[in-house]
Amino acid sequence: MDALAWNRIRYTLIAPVYDAVVRMDAHRRRAAALLDLQAGERVLVDGCGTGADLDHLPPAVHVTATDLTPAMVERTRRRAAALGRPVDARVMDAHSLDLPDASYDAVLLHLILAVVPDPLAALREAERVLRPGGRATVLDKWVPEGAHPSLLRRAANGVARIVATDITRQLNPLVARTSLVIEHREAAGMGGFFSLALLRKP
Repeated sequence: MDALAWNRIRYTLIAPVYDAVVRMDAHRRRAAALLDLQAGERVLVDGCGTGADLDHLPPAVHVTATDLTPAMVERTRRRAAALGRPVDARVMDAHSLDLPDASYDAVLLHLILAVVPDPLAALREAERVLRPGGRATVLDKWVPEGAHPSLLRRAANGVARIVATDITRQLNPLVARTSLVIEHREAAGMGGFFSLALLRKP
């Protein structure tokens, strides 16, 4: 079974309990504040999951939400309906977005780059669909820059990768292989296990 098929299966199983286990509302709200979204801007929520980020986006932006897992996209649609806001929610692979170049002002990459099989491909796709000057927020679990994953972390990753996510990745080496620039980074919970970064496309 390939990695994408496994992601669909495991996140279909996780979907009914995802919001009870993974919320991070304060950090999603902080990400929206860092993006400083303006009325009329086009926003892509890449790897939207259950649509938890929709709660924190201003109502006057145009939102596209994508996820590999149909069950997650359906939950995003339901959340959008409950919020009374239009959202274009679609099943899509983050490695190959069916979206035009330079078509979004902002991209949210929350809890996706540690999940996808090829995080660089996903980040480059986000870069591609951002307009020049556009920005992105990345919220995920990262090994601190300049450090190596500990033996305990590498051992735990054997289980984490099967269940949900990779916990041995680093952000800076990925960003360095794109044109994107890290403008801001801060800890986002669990003693720095999670971090939030603001990126900008030149």
